[in-house]
Amino acid sequence: MPVDHRVPISPEQAQYLNKTYDNVEVVCQSSDIRCFSDDEYREYGVEIVEDVSDCDVLMGVKEVPMEELMEGKIYFFFSHTIKKQAYNQALLRLILKKNITLIDYECLTDITGKRIVAFGRYAGIVGAYNGIYTYGKRYNLFDLKRANECFDMVEFQEEYAKVKLPNIKIAVTGGGRVSKGAMEVLNGMGIRRVNPEVFLKEYFNEPVYTQLNGRDYNKHKDGQEFHREEFYKTPEHYMPDFLKYARVTDLLIAGAYWNPKAPVLFHREDILKPDFEIKVIADITCDIEGSIPSTKQPTTIADPIYDYNPSDDKVEEYFSDEANITVMAVDNLPCELPRNASEDFGKELVENVLPNLIGKDQDDTILRATITAAGKLTEKYAYLQDFVN
Repeated sequence: MPVDHRVPISPEQAQYLNKTYDNVEVVCQSSDIRCFSDDEYREYGVEIVEDVSDCDVLMGVKEVPMEELMEGKIYFFFSHTIKKQAYNQALLRLILKKNITLIDYECLTDITGKRIVAFGRYAGIVGAYNGIYTYGKRYNLFDLKRANECFDMVEFQEEYAKVKLPNIKIAVTGGGRVSKGAMEVLNGMGIRRVNPEVFLKEYFNEPVYTQLNGRDYNKHKDGQEFHREEFYKTPEHYMPDFLKYARVTDLLIAGAYWNPKAPVLFHREDILKPDFEIKVIADITCDIEGSIPSTKQPTTIADPIYDYNPSDDKVEEYFSDEANITVMAVDNLPCELPRNASEDFGKELVENVLPNLIGKDQDDTILRATITAAGKLTEKYAYLQDFVN
């Protein structure tokens, strides 16, 4: 697994916590891989330590290596266990054995169920940029820096001026943080947004994009009206209606959450039809063999793209054949802009989460995200018991 440079709390945010709360001391474990150096934390008066065994609460980003887990502590990280991910079964067992209280960022929500901390915006920002980068490379249009070669967002946005696209059509799926992040980039590049109906019917003398919600590309099997709540509850009652967009789209930026019970966007057989126009797919969701059949495997920051050969249903060297679809499916996109992604994440954490940890847990924000406590699964996550067993 590639090294992750992100942090949950930036140096300035750590200083704010130390100054704001009398009963809190934030220290930082020494590291030479973080996007913020030890010296940057020192500049904000944050103590750098080697040993964190005297800390009550330990906050990271990705899963903690099993050999480093400490008995009886409170941990915050993305555990990737709530969907019974097999590769973290042993991790969850050890967390229970060591009486660790595990609070998972992915489960931190408000009372409506909406997530209150996430890296989704930066997944969308980098994913859309990588999609444009890939399209430019495939057709020798321009040469952008990779996102991870940019120090921060300022340098990243300076690359926008290099983008000179022909009259292509770009479709963005989804309506959440990811798609909003993607649209930030397209707007920043001066690409015009049009509504889905106009996107389908009109010809343009400039590059344009449209944003598609579930209602735009799914329809009820019985011909009934689309109802979003019903779609999320019983997606199996719906069928795909995306092909009308595939006939006019050159670049697809996929940012919509996909439920395995929901219709796929399209099938391999659809790609083989002569009117299927999509040539480049930036699959931010990176659901392997999920809603997009060309996403056969994830890619890495170092090696971000491959070609999908629909005739043989296999992955090939990128730009190897004009009949192929070029796929960008990096599965850790926010890591390409770790400083800005960390600052945004930390801001949400400081504002929406930590006051509930330090003081009273308003609306059970912390409780709802607590997977394990005192050697047991909490009531909400008891469904994981068979997985643990």
